[in-house]
Amino acid sequence: MRRLLSRLAGDTVYLLVGFPLATITFCLVVTGLSAGAGLLVVWVGVPVLALTCLIARGMGDVERLRIRAVLGRDLPRPRYPTSPPGAGLFRKTVTPLAGGQPWLDVLYALLDFPVAVVAFCVTITWWAVAIFGVTYPLFGWIVSDIPGNHQLPELLGFGRGYVVDSVFYVVMGVVFALTLYPVIRSCALIKASLARALLTGVAELQERIDDLTEGRHAAAHAEADALRRLERDIHDGPQQRLVHLAMELSRAQRELRRDTDAAHETIGKAIAATRETLDELRALSRGIAPPILADRGLAPALAALAGRCTVPVELDVQTAERYPALIENTIYFVTAEALTNVAKHSRATSCSVTLTRIGDTLILTIGDDGVGGAHVAKGHGLSGLADRLRAVDGELSVRSPAGGPTLITAEVPCA
Repeated sequence: MRRLLSRLAGDTVYLLVGFPLATITFCLVVTGLSAGAGLLVVWVGVPVLALTCLIARGMGDVERLRIRAVLGRDLPRPRYPTSPPGAGLFRKTVTPLAGGQPWLDVLYALLDFPVAVVAFCVTITWWAVAIFGVTYPLFGWIVSDIPGNHQLPELLGFGRGYVVDSVFYVVMGVVFALTLYPVIRSCALIKASLARALLTGVAELQERIDDLTEGRHAAAHAEADALRRLERDIHDGPQQRLVHLAMELSRAQRELRRDTDAAHETIGKAIAATRETLDELRALSRGIAPPILADRGLAPALAALAGRCTVPVELDVQTAERYPALIENTIYFVTAEALTNVAKHSRATSCSVTLTRIGDTLILTIGDDGVGGAHVAKGHGLSGLADRLRAVDGELSVRSPAGGPTLITAEVPCA
């Protein structure tokens, strides 16, 4: 109840104060636009229009601060154009006119005035009717007790129909009092939404573009790191084994002419080296999406990962749906990398992997009872997972205190 009253009081103040602010801004902007347009022929109108845009920007900054209380969250401020260092007087003068946001500020000043007038009238009306209607019987009682004013109650309407009027006004006051919060809240939201659309829409769009750009760069870095790691692993492992295997087979070929037993022994070593190379290639291929993921989906692919892990894994996949390939690959790679880290560094005796869908988000949790100390700082294995998740607008959180246990949570939008 206290929260509702606080919200009602805040919205009421927002609407009441918004009326004089909108009136002042409207008058200044209309005057500036009219004077600036009329004086453009002699170039005096350019600084007048620039000053008008600066006034609209300043009032827009005030409104951005005010609507935060109504919408309950911080809103970004748009990026306004700035003059380059060493710019001349004319360049500095026309800079406030450049870009789209200054003119959106002007448009808001023009559109906000009628909205503020209507919202102000509705606010005053609802509060007045609610207060006057509920307290109407009290007025009659006070007026009737005034000495020497016997005709005053009838003049004010507190005559023979006083009881009927009291019932009517009290019922009306109660109705307006009960609808006071939704009406005031709706007016505040309409006015704040207009301000948000015109005063912060470009900033929110720019922020979204920056996030997408950062996600694309993160994805590119993650893929580049994965390719470099795969190239290094192939160079240091299977490639060296294959070179050694070629040398062994050449030696066996030479030994076949003079020592068959030695040749058989060399061929046996080559076969063993071939098996080791195949095993190492299989291990490296875990970083590449396997056919089972494309053919059968996440549950069988995650089960295959869990079966290959050297730490016992308890797997719980609570969704059987198929998702876009990018989403499934991301879930698979995150699980594979996390299980690899568990096997290499955690010293855990057990591990759990859970995949659930909540609304339009896939939640992947990987926990172990190891020594802890995992984090997503640069230079550690989990930093690549964070980059890969940002590429799909996902998030990674790690809770891994020293001494354990470790819990890794990945949230991936799937809608």
